[in-house]
Amino acid sequence: MHADNLRRLLPAAVSLLMLMLAPSAGAQPAAKPAGYPAKPVHIIVPFPAGGATDILTRVVAEKLGGRIGQTVVVDNKPGAGANIGAEAAAKSAPDGYTLLMGSVASHAISATYYSKLAYDFRRDLAPISMVGHVPSVLVITNSLPAKSVPELIAYAKANPGKLNFASSGTGALIHLTGEMFKQMAGIDIVHVPYKGTALFLPDLIDGRVSMSLDSMPPHLPHIKSGKLRALVVVGEKRAPELPDVPTLAETGCTAFDGGTTLGLFVRHDTPPALIATLNGAVAAALDDATIKQKFAELGATVRPSTPEAFAAFLKTEDAGIGDLAKKGLLKPE
Repeated sequence: MHADNLRRLLPAAVSLLMLMLAPSAGAQPAAKPAGYPAKPVHIIVPFPAGGATDILTRVVAEKLGGRIGQTVVVDNKPGAGANIGAEAAAKSAPDGYTLLMGSVASHAISATYYSKLAYDFRRDLAPISMVGHVPSVLVITNSLPAKSVPELIAYAKANPGKLNFASSGTGALIHLTGEMFKQMAGIDIVHVPYKGTALFLPDLIDGRVSMSLDSMPPHLPHIKSGKLRALVVVGEKRAPELPDVPTLAETGCTAFDGGTTLGLFVRHDTPPALIATLNGAVAAALDDATIKQKFAELGATVRPSTPEAFAAFLKTEDAGIGDLAKKGLLKPE
């Protein structure tokens, strides 16, 4: 990057970083609006139980409930590439009792991939806070002979069309990362969509599907038990929970980011005081040492933010997904 451009961008980048780090300094909830919450708060997870978003949401829900003084209930509303759950949150009452735990990449994909939606994610939902970042891992069934990514690519090229990759549904993030790997490696592998990670895991373990490039948490127990083989972490650095598994760049392949950021949203016209209360409670919950440890054990990183920093991040993510769509990796329906 040219030095002049770098000097112009640096102040904005520093400001954004300060916004993102601000909640962790105080880690104290804002003063609650009178009477809130008077009943349980529900967090919609727009994916089936057993996937990364569901697992991490349940970790957060307990601590968040302690911070706001109410039970926090996790409601799984999967389907249509996370759109069923997101639409339910967008059409809920603007009273702070219905939140959405969104996978930022998945919702950015939906906005590009689906031509007809009954809601507008960017317009109808307001960001509360980022929650964490989840890297992806390329896992293969043990029946394949490959012990590394180069060996897997060589095997796939020698057996075109015979290998396949599982995803949690057409148009989902796992579908996109699989297509990105397929394009990067120049191999012919067949996409097999399921209705969630928990549904394809038995087939992957038994060898009925060949591989998946998925968020790390649901796969870690099976990798550690030897039921699945992890070939690569798709992220900037190795995962502490899988220290012997290289990054994609370390294998000599062209790297890309297959991870996603999770964050909490609420209906767009929810009073700002409620959003501020929830943001403070989330920041305080994520500052808890047990939350940080549990996230780390699952391969994820705690990442709180202000609503403003989260909104800025969403714009960047939308632009990145749009670029992928233009490359033909996502074809709108």
